Amino acid sequence: MESVPDEPVQVVAGACRSTPLYLAHDADTLHGSWDMGDLRPYAGTLNAREATRLLLYRPRYSHDTLFTGIHRLTERSTAYFGGHLFLRYPAPALHSRPRELAPGADVEAAFVQALDDALDLRPLDPDRCHFHLTGGFDSATVATRAAQRFPGRLSTSALLIGGPGRSQQIRRRSEMRSAVDFGRSDELVDALRYLPLHHECRRVQGEPISPYEDPLHFPFVTLAQRITDSGAHAVFTGIGGDEMVALTQEEYPHRASGSLKDAESLPWLGPRVVQLAPYGDEGIAPAAAVNSMTLLSLESAAPVILRAGLWPVHPFADTGMVTLGEALPMDWRELKQLQRRRLASLGMSSAVTHPPERESFAEVVEEALISHGADLLVGMLASGSPLLDAGLIDPGGLRDGVRELRHGA
Repeated sequence: MESVPDEPVQVVAGACRSTPLYLAHDADTLHGSWDMGDLRPYAGTLNAREATRLLLYRPRYSHDTLFTGIHRLTERSTAYFGGHLFLRYPAPALHSRPRELAPGADVEAAFVQALDDALDLRPLDPDRCHFHLTGGFDSATVATRAAQRFPGRLSTSALLIGGPGRSQQIRRRSEMRSAVDFGRSDELVDALRYLPLHHECRRVQGEPISPYEDPLHFPFVTLAQRITDSGAHAVFTGIGGDEMVALTQEEYPHRASGSLKDAESLPWLGPRVVQLAPYGDEGIAPAAAVNSMTLLSLESAAPVILRAGLWPVHPFADTGMVTLGEALPMDWRELKQLQRRRLASLGMSSAVTHPPERESFAEVVEEALISHGADLLVGMLASGSPLLDAGLIDPGGLRDGVRELRHGA
Protein backbone atom coordinates (compact mmCIF):
# COMPACT_ATOMS: atom_id res chain seq x y z
CA MET A 1 0.00 0.00 0.00
CA GLU A 2 1.29 3.48 -0.88
CA SER A 3 0.01 6.73 0.55
CA VAL A 4 1.28 10.16 -0.57
CA PRO A 5 -0.22 13.49 0.61
CA ASP A 6 -2.79 14.90 -1.82
CA GLU A 7 -2.61 11.79 -4.01
CA PRO A 8 -4.92 8.76 -4.20
CA VAL A 9 -4.01 5.81 -2.00
CA GLN A 10 -2.64 2.89 -4.02
CA VAL A 11 -3.02 -0.76 -3.06
CA VAL A 12 -1.24 -3.39 -5.18
CA ALA A 13 -1.86 -7.13 -4.91
CA GLY A 14 0.96 -9.65 -5.17
CA ALA A 15 1.44 -12.08 -8.03
CA CYS A 16 0.61 -15.24 -6.10
CA ARG A 17 -2.14 -14.64 -3.57
CA SER A 18 -2.80 -17.24 -0.89
CA THR A 19 -5.55 -15.07 0.62
CA PRO A 20 -8.21 -12.88 -0.98
CA LEU A 21 -8.46 -9.12 -0.53
CA TYR A 22 -11.90 -7.58 -0.87
CA LEU A 23 -12.34 -3.82 -1.07
CA ALA A 24 -15.23 -1.45 -0.40
CA HIS A 25 -15.46 2.27 0.31
CA ASP A 26 -17.58 5.12 1.52
CA ALA A 27 -17.04 8.80 0.80
CA ASP A 28 -13.88 9.09 2.87
CA THR A 29 -12.44 5.66 3.60
CA LEU A 30 -11.23 2.61 1.69
CA HIS A 31 -11.98 -0.61 3.56
CA GLY A 32 -10.34 -3.97 2.92
CA SER A 33 -10.49 -7.47 4.37
CA TRP A 34 -9.92 -11.12 3.52
CA ASP A 35 -13.28 -11.75 5.22
CA MET A 36 -16.08 -10.50 3.00
CA GLY A 37 -18.41 -10.48 6.01
CA ASP A 38 -16.44 -7.52 7.40
CA LEU A 39 -17.61 -5.47 4.41
CA ARG A 40 -21.29 -6.34 4.71
CA PRO A 41 -22.37 -2.71 5.38
CA TYR A 42 -21.07 -1.76 1.93
CA ALA A 43 -22.75 -4.55 -0.03
CA GLY A 44 -25.24 -3.27 -2.55
CA THR A 45 -27.49 -5.33 -4.77
CA LEU A 46 -26.68 -8.63 -6.43
CA ASN A 47 -24.24 -8.46 -9.33
CA ALA A 48 -26.39 -10.37 -11.82
CA ARG A 49 -23.52 -11.16 -14.19
CA GLU A 50 -21.43 -12.70 -11.41
CA ALA A 51 -24.46 -14.56 -10.05
CA THR A 52 -25.00 -16.02 -13.52
CA ARG A 53 -21.41 -17.27 -13.62
CA LEU A 54 -21.80 -18.98 -10.26
CA LEU A 55 -25.21 -20.50 -11.01
CA LEU A 56 -23.88 -21.98 -14.26
CA TYR A 57 -20.70 -23.07 -12.49
CA ARG A 58 -18.66 -20.89 -14.79
CA PRO A 59 -16.44 -19.17 -12.21
CA ARG A 60 -14.29 -16.35 -13.52
CA TYR A 61 -11.47 -14.51 -11.82
CA SER A 62 -12.26 -10.80 -11.91
CA HIS A 63 -12.79 -7.66 -9.86
CA ASP A 64 -16.46 -8.62 -9.64
CA THR A 65 -17.99 -10.23 -6.58
CA LEU A 66 -21.56 -11.33 -6.04
CA PHE A 67 -22.35 -7.92 -4.54
CA THR A 68 -22.10 -4.48 -6.05
CA GLY A 69 -20.09 -2.31 -3.69
CA ILE A 70 -17.61 -5.08 -2.83
CA HIS A 71 -14.69 -5.74 -5.15
CA ARG A 72 -11.95 -8.36 -5.41
CA LEU A 73 -8.40 -7.09 -5.83
CA THR A 74 -7.04 -9.69 -8.21
CA GLU A 75 -3.39 -10.68 -8.48
CA ARG A 76 -1.06 -7.84 -9.58
CA SER A 77 -4.05 -5.47 -9.78
CA THR A 78 -3.85 -1.92 -8.46
CA ALA A 79 -6.59 -0.09 -6.57
CA TYR A 80 -6.60 3.72 -6.52
CA PHE A 81 -8.75 5.52 -3.96
CA GLY A 82 -9.20 9.23 -3.42
CA GLY A 83 -12.90 9.35 -2.67
CA HIS A 84 -13.76 7.14 -5.64
CA LEU A 85 -12.37 3.66 -6.29
CA PHE A 86 -10.65 2.78 -9.55
CA LEU A 87 -9.32 -0.73 -10.20
CA ARG A 88 -6.74 -1.47 -12.89
CA TYR A 89 -5.80 -4.88 -14.22
CA PRO A 90 -2.14 -5.67 -15.00
CA ALA A 91 -0.74 -6.83 -18.32
CA PRO A 92 -1.25 -10.54 -19.03
CA ALA A 93 1.38 -12.83 -17.54
CA LEU A 94 3.56 -14.71 -20.01
CA HIS A 95 3.40 -18.50 -20.15
CA SER A 96 5.48 -21.19 -21.82
CA ARG A 97 4.54 -24.24 -23.85
CA PRO A 98 5.47 -27.90 -23.30
CA ARG A 99 9.02 -28.73 -24.37
CA GLU A 100 10.89 -31.83 -25.39
CA LEU A 101 12.99 -33.39 -22.67
CA ALA A 102 16.76 -33.24 -23.04
CA PRO A 103 18.50 -36.64 -23.21
CA GLY A 104 18.89 -38.02 -19.71
CA ALA A 105 16.59 -35.41 -18.17
CA ASP A 106 15.55 -36.36 -14.63
CA VAL A 107 12.00 -35.05 -14.36
CA GLU A 108 11.40 -36.39 -10.88
CA ALA A 109 14.54 -34.72 -9.54
CA ALA A 110 13.47 -31.41 -11.09
CA PHE A 111 10.01 -31.85 -9.56
CA VAL A 112 11.43 -32.54 -6.10
CA GLN A 113 13.74 -29.53 -6.37
CA ALA A 114 10.86 -27.25 -7.39
CA LEU A 115 8.81 -28.58 -4.49
CA ASP A 116 11.70 -28.01 -2.09
CA ASP A 117 12.06 -24.46 -3.39
CA ALA A 118 8.36 -23.84 -2.72
CA LEU A 119 8.63 -25.28 0.78
CA ASP A 120 11.72 -23.15 1.50
CA LEU A 121 10.11 -19.82 0.62
CA ARG A 122 9.32 -19.22 4.29
CA PRO A 123 10.70 -20.46 7.62
CA LEU A 124 9.04 -23.75 8.50
CA ASP A 125 8.64 -25.04 12.05
CA PRO A 126 7.73 -28.70 11.43
CA ASP A 127 6.38 -29.16 14.95
CA ARG A 128 3.73 -26.50 14.34
CA CYS A 129 2.73 -27.36 10.78
CA HIS A 130 -0.14 -29.57 9.67
CA PHE A 131 -0.24 -31.16 6.24
CA HIS A 132 -3.50 -32.06 4.56
CA LEU A 133 -3.22 -35.71 3.53
CA THR A 134 -6.56 -36.33 1.89
CA GLY A 135 -5.61 -39.42 -0.07
CA GLY A 136 -5.33 -37.37 -3.24
CA PHE A 137 -2.13 -37.30 -5.29
CA ASP A 138 -1.42 -33.61 -4.77
CA SER A 139 -1.59 -33.36 -0.99
CA ALA A 140 0.24 -36.70 -0.75
CA THR A 141 3.08 -35.42 -2.93
CA VAL A 142 3.53 -32.31 -0.78
CA ALA A 143 3.17 -34.06 2.57
CA THR A 144 5.44 -37.02 1.82
CA ARG A 145 8.24 -34.78 0.54
CA ALA A 146 8.03 -32.61 3.65
CA ALA A 147 8.04 -35.73 5.85
CA GLN A 148 11.23 -36.91 4.14
CA ARG A 149 12.85 -33.63 5.10
CA PHE A 150 11.54 -33.61 8.69
CA PRO A 151 11.17 -37.28 9.64
CA GLY A 152 8.89 -38.10 12.55
CA ARG A 153 7.76 -34.51 13.13
CA LEU A 154 4.91 -33.69 10.74
CA SER A 155 1.22 -33.94 11.63
CA THR A 156 -1.41 -34.78 9.02
CA SER A 157 -5.14 -34.28 8.68
CA ALA A 158 -8.05 -35.04 6.38
CA LEU A 159 -11.79 -35.09 5.91
CA LEU A 160 -13.15 -38.61 5.46
CA ILE A 161 -15.45 -38.97 2.46
CA GLY A 162 -18.48 -41.22 1.99
CA GLY A 163 -19.50 -43.75 -0.62
CA PRO A 164 -17.49 -46.62 -2.11
CA GLY A 165 -14.24 -44.64 -2.01
CA ARG A 166 -14.26 -44.19 1.78
CA SER A 167 -12.62 -47.48 2.79
CA GLN A 168 -10.13 -47.09 -0.04
CA GLN A 169 -9.28 -43.57 1.16
CA ILE A 170 -8.57 -44.90 4.65
CA ARG A 171 -6.34 -47.71 3.33
CA ARG A 172 -4.45 -45.45 0.94
CA ARG A 173 -3.82 -42.81 3.61
CA SER A 174 -2.51 -45.51 5.93
CA GLU A 175 -0.05 -46.68 3.28
CA MET A 176 1.02 -43.10 2.57
CA ARG A 177 1.74 -42.48 6.24
CA SER A 178 3.68 -45.75 6.45
CA ALA A 179 5.78 -45.07 3.34
CA VAL A 180 7.59 -42.16 5.01
CA ASP A 181 8.12 -41.19 8.64
CA PHE A 182 5.30 -38.85 9.65
CA GLY A 183 4.59 -37.76 13.21
CA ARG A 184 2.07 -39.59 15.37
CA SER A 185 -0.74 -37.03 15.06
CA ASP A 186 -3.30 -37.64 12.31
CA GLU A 187 -6.44 -35.54 12.71
CA LEU A 188 -9.51 -36.96 10.95
CA VAL A 189 -13.00 -35.47 10.66
CA ASP A 190 -15.84 -37.57 9.28
CA ALA A 191 -17.56 -35.34 6.73
CA LEU A 192 -20.68 -37.54 6.88
CA ARG A 193 -20.99 -36.74 10.57
CA TYR A 194 -20.28 -33.02 10.15
CA LEU A 195 -22.31 -32.48 7.01
CA PRO A 196 -22.28 -29.24 5.05
CA LEU A 197 -25.42 -27.17 5.75
CA HIS A 198 -25.66 -28.65 9.25
CA HIS A 199 -27.79 -26.50 11.56
CA GLU A 200 -24.62 -25.35 13.37
CA CYS A 201 -23.01 -24.13 10.13
CA ARG A 202 -22.44 -20.38 9.88
CA ARG A 203 -24.15 -20.37 6.51
CA VAL A 204 -27.34 -21.83 7.96
CA GLN A 205 -27.27 -19.61 11.04
CA GLY A 206 -27.37 -16.51 8.87
CA GLU A 207 -23.95 -15.14 9.83
CA PRO A 208 -22.29 -12.91 7.23
CA ILE A 209 -20.14 -15.17 5.11
CA SER A 210 -18.69 -14.92 1.64
CA PRO A 211 -20.45 -16.99 -1.03
CA TYR A 212 -16.96 -17.89 -2.25
CA GLU A 213 -15.97 -19.71 0.95
CA ASP A 214 -15.53 -23.46 0.84
CA PRO A 215 -18.77 -25.26 -0.09
CA LEU A 216 -17.89 -27.99 2.45
CA HIS A 217 -17.84 -25.27 5.05
CA PHE A 218 -18.94 -26.97 8.27
CA PRO A 219 -16.66 -30.03 8.12
CA PHE A 220 -13.69 -27.88 7.10
CA VAL A 221 -14.34 -25.44 9.95
CA THR A 222 -14.40 -28.40 12.33
CA LEU A 223 -11.12 -29.74 10.95
CA ALA A 224 -9.41 -26.33 11.01
CA GLN A 225 -10.35 -25.80 14.65
CA ARG A 226 -8.97 -29.20 15.62
CA ILE A 227 -5.72 -28.40 13.82
CA THR A 228 -5.50 -25.13 15.75
CA ASP A 229 -6.23 -26.91 19.02
CA SER A 230 -3.27 -29.20 18.32
CA GLY A 231 -0.94 -26.20 18.49
CA ALA A 232 -0.33 -25.74 14.76
CA HIS A 233 0.06 -22.32 13.19
CA ALA A 234 0.22 -23.27 9.49
CA VAL A 235 -1.54 -25.75 7.23
CA PHE A 236 -0.15 -27.04 3.92
CA THR A 237 -2.45 -28.21 1.12
CA GLY A 238 -2.28 -29.73 -2.35
CA ILE A 239 -4.39 -27.02 -3.99
CA GLY A 240 -3.09 -26.20 -7.46
CA GLY A 241 -1.89 -29.69 -8.31
CA ASP A 242 -4.69 -30.25 -10.81
CA GLU A 243 -3.88 -27.10 -12.74
CA MET A 244 -0.10 -27.62 -12.63
CA VAL A 245 -0.40 -30.69 -14.84
CA ALA A 246 -3.59 -29.82 -16.72
CA LEU A 247 -3.73 -30.61 -20.42
CA THR A 248 -4.21 -27.81 -22.89
CA GLN A 249 -7.22 -27.51 -25.17
CA GLU A 250 -4.96 -28.56 -28.06
CA GLU A 251 -3.84 -31.70 -26.23
CA TYR A 252 -7.29 -32.66 -24.99
CA PRO A 253 -10.13 -30.85 -26.79
CA HIS A 254 -13.07 -30.53 -24.42
CA ARG A 255 -16.05 -28.31 -23.79
CA ALA A 256 -15.64 -26.10 -20.77
CA SER A 257 -18.26 -26.36 -18.05
CA GLY A 258 -20.84 -23.66 -17.58
CA SER A 259 -22.26 -23.37 -21.09
CA LEU A 260 -25.94 -22.88 -21.77
CA LYS A 261 -26.05 -26.53 -22.82
CA ASP A 262 -25.47 -27.37 -19.16
CA ALA A 263 -28.38 -25.12 -18.22
CA GLU A 264 -30.79 -27.47 -19.98
CA SER A 265 -30.32 -29.94 -17.11
CA LEU A 266 -30.78 -27.21 -14.48
CA PRO A 267 -34.50 -26.35 -14.66
CA TRP A 268 -34.30 -23.97 -11.69
CA LEU A 269 -32.25 -21.41 -13.63
CA GLY A 270 -34.26 -18.30 -14.38
CA PRO A 271 -34.62 -16.33 -17.62
CA ARG A 272 -32.05 -13.75 -16.53
CA VAL A 273 -29.34 -16.42 -16.54
CA VAL A 274 -30.06 -17.21 -20.19
CA GLN A 275 -29.89 -13.50 -21.03
CA LEU A 276 -26.61 -12.85 -19.22
CA ALA A 277 -24.72 -16.08 -19.92
CA PRO A 278 -23.17 -14.80 -23.21
CA TYR A 279 -21.53 -11.95 -21.28
CA GLY A 280 -19.85 -14.09 -18.62
CA ASP A 281 -16.33 -13.50 -19.96
CA GLU A 282 -16.61 -9.73 -20.02
CA GLY A 283 -14.49 -7.81 -17.55
CA ILE A 284 -12.44 -10.79 -16.38
CA ALA A 285 -8.80 -10.60 -15.31
CA PRO A 286 -6.01 -11.16 -17.84
CA ALA A 287 -3.88 -14.29 -17.72
CA ALA A 288 -2.22 -14.64 -14.33
CA ALA A 289 1.09 -16.28 -13.46
CA VAL A 290 -0.93 -18.89 -11.56
CA ASN A 291 -4.01 -20.52 -13.09
CA SER A 292 -7.16 -18.54 -12.32
CA MET A 293 -8.97 -21.65 -11.06
CA THR A 294 -6.14 -22.19 -8.58
CA LEU A 295 -6.46 -18.58 -7.41
CA LEU A 296 -10.21 -19.00 -6.91
CA SER A 297 -9.61 -22.23 -4.98
CA LEU A 298 -7.09 -20.49 -2.72
CA GLU A 299 -9.62 -17.73 -2.13
CA SER A 300 -12.24 -20.32 -1.23
CA ALA A 301 -10.03 -22.14 1.27
CA ALA A 302 -8.39 -19.17 2.97
CA PRO A 303 -11.12 -17.67 5.22
CA VAL A 304 -11.85 -20.94 7.04
CA ILE A 305 -8.14 -21.46 7.67
CA LEU A 306 -7.41 -17.86 8.66
CA ARG A 307 -10.39 -17.64 10.99
CA ALA A 308 -8.99 -20.60 12.90
CA GLY A 309 -5.71 -18.72 13.44
CA LEU A 310 -3.78 -20.71 10.83
CA TRP A 311 -1.80 -19.57 7.80
CA PRO A 312 -2.46 -21.41 4.51
CA VAL A 313 0.49 -22.60 2.41
CA HIS A 314 -0.03 -24.04 -1.08
CA PRO A 315 3.26 -25.24 -2.65
CA PHE A 316 1.63 -26.22 -5.96
CA ALA A 317 0.62 -22.57 -6.43
CA ASP A 318 4.25 -21.45 -6.36
CA THR A 319 5.26 -19.89 -9.67
CA GLY A 320 8.29 -22.18 -9.96
CA MET A 321 6.04 -25.22 -9.75
CA VAL A 322 3.66 -23.71 -12.30
CA THR A 323 6.51 -22.97 -14.72
CA LEU A 324 7.81 -26.53 -14.44
CA GLY A 325 4.35 -27.94 -15.10
CA GLU A 326 3.92 -25.84 -18.23
CA ALA A 327 7.22 -27.08 -19.66
CA LEU A 328 6.60 -30.79 -19.11
CA PRO A 329 5.65 -33.01 -22.05
CA MET A 330 2.10 -34.27 -22.17
CA ASP A 331 2.95 -37.82 -21.09
CA TRP A 332 4.21 -36.49 -17.74
CA ARG A 333 1.08 -34.42 -17.16
CA GLU A 334 -1.66 -36.69 -18.50
CA LEU A 335 -3.67 -38.34 -15.69
CA LYS A 336 -1.24 -36.83 -13.16
CA GLN A 337 1.60 -39.11 -14.18
CA LEU A 338 4.05 -36.75 -12.48
CA GLN A 339 2.46 -37.21 -9.05
CA ARG A 340 1.74 -40.91 -9.54
CA ARG A 341 5.36 -41.66 -10.48
CA ARG A 342 6.64 -39.61 -7.57
CA LEU A 343 4.55 -41.63 -5.08
CA ALA A 344 5.55 -44.90 -6.77
CA SER A 345 9.21 -43.94 -6.34
CA LEU A 346 8.58 -43.89 -2.58
CA GLY A 347 7.57 -47.55 -2.74
CA MET A 348 3.82 -47.08 -2.69
CA SER A 349 1.71 -49.81 -4.25
CA SER A 350 -0.60 -49.56 -7.24
CA ALA A 351 -3.49 -49.40 -4.77
CA VAL A 352 -2.21 -45.92 -3.95
CA THR A 353 -0.96 -44.80 -7.35
CA HIS A 354 -3.82 -46.29 -9.41
CA PRO A 355 -6.85 -46.67 -7.11
CA PRO A 356 -9.86 -48.42 -8.68
CA GLU A 357 -12.51 -46.37 -6.88
CA ARG A 358 -13.10 -42.66 -7.36
CA GLU A 359 -12.63 -40.67 -4.16
CA SER A 360 -14.72 -37.52 -3.94
CA PHE A 361 -17.15 -35.64 -1.74
CA ALA A 362 -20.09 -36.41 -4.06
CA GLU A 363 -21.82 -38.66 -1.53
CA VAL A 364 -21.24 -36.14 1.26
CA VAL A 365 -22.78 -33.36 -0.83
CA GLU A 366 -25.70 -35.59 -1.83
CA GLU A 367 -26.41 -36.49 1.80
CA ALA A 368 -26.16 -32.83 2.83
CA LEU A 369 -28.62 -31.76 0.15
CA ILE A 370 -31.11 -34.46 1.11
CA SER A 371 -30.74 -34.04 4.88
CA HIS A 372 -30.48 -30.25 5.09
CA GLY A 373 -30.50 -28.58 1.69
CA ALA A 374 -34.07 -29.40 0.70
CA ASP A 375 -35.50 -27.70 3.79
CA LEU A 376 -33.36 -24.61 3.18
CA LEU A 377 -34.61 -24.37 -0.40
CA VAL A 378 -38.22 -24.75 0.73
CA GLY A 379 -37.62 -21.93 3.19
CA MET A 380 -36.18 -19.79 0.41
CA LEU A 381 -39.25 -20.39 -1.74
CA ALA A 382 -41.51 -19.46 1.17
CA SER A 383 -39.70 -16.36 2.41
CA GLY A 384 -38.25 -15.09 -0.86
CA SER A 385 -34.74 -14.39 -2.10
CA PRO A 386 -32.92 -11.73 -4.13
CA LEU A 387 -32.11 -14.53 -6.59
CA LEU A 388 -35.82 -15.05 -7.19
CA ASP A 389 -36.51 -11.32 -7.35
CA ALA A 390 -33.80 -10.84 -9.99
CA GLY A 391 -35.14 -13.63 -12.22
CA LEU A 392 -31.95 -15.65 -11.71
CA ILE A 393 -33.84 -18.58 -10.18
CA ASP A 394 -37.12 -19.92 -11.53
CA PRO A 395 -39.37 -20.74 -8.54
CA GLY A 396 -41.32 -23.42 -10.40
CA GLY A 397 -38.18 -25.17 -11.57
CA LEU A 398 -36.66 -24.97 -8.10
CA ARG A 399 -39.82 -26.40 -6.56
CA ASP A 400 -39.68 -29.32 -8.99
CA GLY A 401 -35.99 -29.83 -8.20
CA VAL A 402 -36.69 -29.97 -4.46
CA ARG A 403 -39.44 -32.50 -5.06
CA GLU A 404 -37.07 -34.72 -7.06
CA LEU A 405 -34.38 -34.31 -4.41
CA ARG A 406 -36.70 -35.46 -1.66
CA HIS A 407 -37.76 -38.48 -3.69
CA GLY A 408 -34.15 -39.49 -4.35
CA ALA A 409 -34.09 -38.60 -8.05
